[in-house]
Amino acid sequence: MQLEIITPEKKIFEGEVSLASFPGSDGSFQVLNNHAPLISILKEGVVEYKTEKQREQVKISGGVVEVLNNKVILLADGVSKD
Repeated sequence: MQLEIITPEKKIFEGEVSLASFPGSDGSFQVLNNHAPLISILKEGVVEYKTEKQREQVKISGGVVEVLNNKVILLADGVSKD
């Protein structure tokens, strides 16, 4: 599935991932290929995603994520790479 991580300033990541984990406002959740459509508010925490080569993590200060047709778009308030 395709993942985009975007802040108001710039695009942080765009690429193919096999899974992504998010800090949802009601608890953490994971998205895999062919996930049902979803929109969720995110709280401050760590977003983890797995590319073909490795696992990556970014810390977000909050935001919104949309999952639709194997495309995941994360609109983050702010991001810092660990």
